[in-house]
Order: sequence, then structure tokens, then C-alpha cells
Amino acid sequence: MKNNFNYGVDQLSCSTALQLSQGLLKGALSDFTKTQINKSAGYVQQIVATEKTVYGINTGFGPLCTTLISPADTRKLQENILKSHAVGVGEPIDPVLSKLMLVLKVHALAKGFSGIQLQTVERILWHIEQDIIPVVPKQGSVGASGDLAPLSHLFLPLIGLGKVWYKGEIVETSTLFARLGVSPIHLGAKEGLALINGTQFMAAHAVKAVVDMQNLLTNADLVAALMLEGLNGSIKPFLAELHELRPYKGNQFVASTIHNLLQGSAILTAHKNCSRVQDPYSLRCIPQIHGASRNAWLHLRETIEIEINAVTDNPIIINEELTISGGSFHGQPIALPIDYATLAVSEMGNVSDRRVYLSLEGDTPNVPKLLLKETGLNSGFMILQYTTAALASENKGLCFPSSADSIPTSLGQEDHVSMGSIGSRKLLQVIDNVSRILSIELICAAQAFDFHRPLQSTPIIEAVHQEIRNVIPHITEDQPMEAILLAAHEIIQSGKLVQTAEATAQAHELALYGKHVEHFNVY
Repeated sequence: MKNNFNYGVDQLSCSTALQLSQGLLKGALSDFTKTQINKSAGYVQQIVATEKTVYGINTGFGPLCTTLISPADTRKLQENILKSHAVGVGEPIDPVLSKLMLVLKVHALAKGFSGIQLQTVERILWHIEQDIIPVVPKQGSVGASGDLAPLSHLFLPLIGLGKVWYKGEIVETSTLFARLGVSPIHLGAKEGLALINGTQFMAAHAVKAVVDMQNLLTNADLVAALMLEGLNGSIKPFLAELHELRPYKGNQFVASTIHNLLQGSAILTAHKNCSRVQDPYSLRCIPQIHGASRNAWLHLRETIEIEINAVTDNPIIINEELTISGGSFHGQPIALPIDYATLAVSEMGNVSDRRVYLSLEGDTPNVPKLLLKETGLNSGFMILQYTTAALASENKGLCFPSSADSIPTSLGQEDHVSMGSIGSRKLLQVIDNVSRILSIELICAAQAFDFHRPLQSTPIIEAVHQEIRNVIPHITEDQPMEAILLAAHEIIQSGKLVQTAEATAQAHELALYGKHVEHFNVY
């Protein structure tokens, strides 16, 4: 396990957050952070003692903000908010996402502006360290006054309620606590509100999306380069001179990366003087299409990394004199980039499907129609494109922007909501769909590439092709494809192609990534 990450002090990146949730990095509270947490909790106690009216500390919530609560009932108020707001429905989200929510919440609370008690933060850390992860239903948040319903489920276990994941099984919190000899904690004034106000549900999904999308984008460039070789694509559209005249970072990065991958290929040289004037857009416009998606990814990452290092609950406790009831829990700042990223990922699937279709046409010398030499009795790769078409079409429906919708809630108190929680779930679904489209392009690209033997490509492309052939054979006749599809999907998800390309580039002292590589590194 790597060295400690200091919650509330160190800058949290998307990859760091994921490493903390996976147990690859250990998080801790520094003495400075503990002091800040205690100071903020002390301000709340002073407010309670003076009976000064402050929203969420000694008032009701939402439309009940004018209802005063007696000092004796402030603790009960905080427990009641967890109980009443835990109204999520649907299947549980992945426990990795639930744990990521805990990580993000600890980091926000550790900033020292939420008025929460140190013992409460330490109990959340205990859940992370013991891998006792709350069960959170996937539906029920509108992404406005924070992710109220999912965060309520996330923190019910603090008071001994709800359910948790423990050693791969879902168990009642009360049953597990009894078995382990653990007692629930008692929430103080403002703590319930601090726990359930915030954007940690949608942000956790977006953090995973940032990491998964980067892997998808990098694989897409490698697979597209392999397909370019398989279909005798031209290298000219990837020349730097072209992209210096329209200098988008993503476009330049993709163009120079693929140029690096193909430069020096014998396959490329063999068709250098062919009669083809221009390639179809799905080949020729890879820098523009993949590059635009990379630009969207860059915007998403920058936005999400601001969000996960921010304080997003309400009210914010500045000091005993200044408590601000604002809207930092509203998901709109990240809901819009999430929708943008969903569209960007979907487009990666659209163009990948087009390259799959192109590979089946039989218009490339030596590459047979349907990617099989003997067809008629054999259907070849024809039906694979049906699957990419189905997934690409499904993605189009998922691309409707969730943030374009708003349904007033809380008796009109929350009269505009972001729906970012819905958008973030859709983003992960589209990423998964596109990873499956790309895995089918991988199968087709490797098959097309085979027909150019004995010509050789570059060391990196040859290593990428061999990595595929280690688990997926060249196909000569119709056969069940389920195992091959699963193997191809595993290649994409695992990042094996990326690792192989990087190791080969290093071994041969070759350039791999293009210009602006610093912008597109998630770490």
C-alpha cells in the first residue's frame, strides 16, 4: 500500500480517489485537519448554546426551514433526516462506487467547514478501512440539494441502520454491528445535514467515468491505428502541418499519436502510391473525432477535480459569526460536463461502428469481404456489426441530456434541480457500451491486419496485434463468438493494449503519445 493521503489537505485527483477506494492508497487525518474539524464543530456548539437561528442547526429542513427546533431536540433532528431521506430505489450501485462516495465525503468534511464532529469522520474512515461499505440504491437523487437520498442510505449505518456490503454479501447493519461488538454513533447538531448535502453520488460516478473514459480513448487510438493498417489508410491526415492550422489540443494529440504509431510501417509503404485519393471520414477524420472526445474528457476531468476538492454541503460554517446558507450542493456545474462527456463517448462508438462496417465491405486489396476468404456457407464477420449498430443506437437514446430537465421538489423550495445523478449513471452505461463496440472493432481490425502478411507494421502495432492474437485467434470459418467477444472486452477494459504499447515504445526508444500528452494524463 502506498503512503498516506492526507484528507482535507492534499489535492485529490480522480485516480487518487479511485486508488483510495480500491485500498491501493491509505487515507488519514493529519493533526492540522483534526484541529480544523474540531474548530468547526465548536462553532456549531456555540450557535446551539446561544440559540441563534441557523438553518439546519436548529431549524427544520427544506420547506420547514422556518420551523424552530429546541436545543434538546437538535440531535434527534439530525438522525431523523437520515431516516426520512433514505428513500432511494432500484438495484444497489457497485460497492466500489459506494466506497468512493465515502472517500469523497471524508475529504470534503475534512476541510473543516461543515461543523461535523471528529468522531463522526473517524467512523466513516473506519468503514473505509474495514471495507464495510453501505448499500446505496441507484435511483432517487435529482442532483440539487445534494444527492440527498443516496447519501442518506450511505450514512444510515453510522446510526446502526440500513445495510452494508461485508465480505461480498449484503447484511443488515444492526446484525453486523452486534456480531462485531460495534455501537452506533450519536449525531450532533448539523451533522445529519452535513452528511446528506453534497454531490458525492454524482461525483463518484464521474470520477470512475474520468478514469474509464481515458482508458477507452487511449484504446480507441490504438485500435483505430490497427484498423488503418488493415484497411490501407493514409498517414497524411495525421501530419502535424495540417493540425497546426487548427490547433485543438485533442486533435493534435490524436494526430501525432497515430502518426507515431504508423511511421515506418512496411504495410503503409506498400500502398503509398495507390490510386485512392481520400479515405472515408471514419479513417481520415480520426484526429477530429477522437480529438473532440478527448477535449470533452479534459473538460470533464478539470471540472470533476474541482468538485471533489470542494466543500459541497450546506450551510457552510465559516466561523461562529458567519454561517452561509447557499447552493454549493447544486449539481449543475458538473451535470453539464457529464452530459457533454456522454455525447463525446457515444461519438467514439459511432465512428468505431463505421470502421467496423468499412472493414466488411471488401474494398481493400487482399482483405476479403466480411473478413473471411470463404463466404456463402460462412457469414463471416457480418453479424458483429449488427451488435455495434445496436449498441451505437442505444447510446443515442442515452445521450439525451439529463441536465436539460428539471422537476421542482421540496414544495418549491428546490425549484430547479440538475438531474446530474441520472446523467452520471448514463455516462457509465455509455462508456460500457462503447467499450464493447471498440472490442468488436479490435477483433475486425486484427483480422483485416492478418491479410497483409508477410508485410510488417511498426514494432508497437505488431506488439499490439500480437497481444490480441495471444487470446483471440485468426478466424477462418463461422464459430460461436461469445468467448471471443468476452476476451476482446477484457483486453479493452484491462488496459493490456495500452500497457503493451507503452512497454514496446520504451524498449525500442520510440515516441508513442503525441503533443500535449501532459494534458491527457489522468495521474
